[in-house]
Amino acid sequence: MKKPISGLLLGALPVLLLALNSCRKDPLKDMTREESRVYTTNYDSTADFSDFKTFSIVDSVAVISNGDEPQRELSDADAHLLKQIRTQLEQRGYTYVKKDQEPDLGINVTLISNEYLNVVPNPYPWWSFPGYWDPFYWGYGGYSYYFPPAFSLLQSQEDLMTIDMIDLKDAQKGSDKELDAVWNAVLRGEDVLNSDNYESEVKAVFDQSPYLEASGSAAP
Repeated sequence: MKKPISGLLLGALPVLLLALNSCRKDPLKDMTREESRVYTTNYDSTADFSDFKTFSIVDSVAVISNGDEPQRELSDADAHLLKQIRTQLEQRGYTYVKKDQEPDLGINVTLISNEYLNVVPNPYPWWSFPGYWDPFYWGYGGYSYYFPPAFSLLQSQEDLMTIDMIDLKDAQKGSDKELDAVWNAVLRGEDVLNSDNYESEVKAVFDQSPYLEASGSAAP
């Protein structure tokens, strides 16, 4: 007598799939703070980065927040951030010089923090519950219909960091020539402005920019 093996397997298949789905990671709900951070880099495809030898970096960080005037500051966290950027450039063969020593590249750093107050509708069909106004009923006996609080205020915040690399090598002093940005990195996401993450964040944007290398250097 044959045993219904295939029937047992087919019967167990839905249970197995359910178990696999229950163990599967939800890409949004189970996302870690680190996974929420996004790093975007852009560069001038005509630039020869091996032709640059020296760089200088700003001595303070630009801070931009909506509702406030832009300002420059140098907290301990900012100094740590600038040091990480300088380290990455030096590891790629670029030499740090002061800004009055005619550097080939200039590095700007900006921290941006924006807070938004949004008006969002509550997802409740008020008119389907007894005691609330009917959408086709506009008052009775001189009394206005009751309008429940169908909207809420939601405050959200977006933080991001930008690192800009400016070509100073061909800049003409005393002229009105605009400076050209040859590389830019934008970092955004959860805790992107947390100084504990600066080292890994800065390393990440340089790791995804292997073309940033001075001539004769051996980038890590």
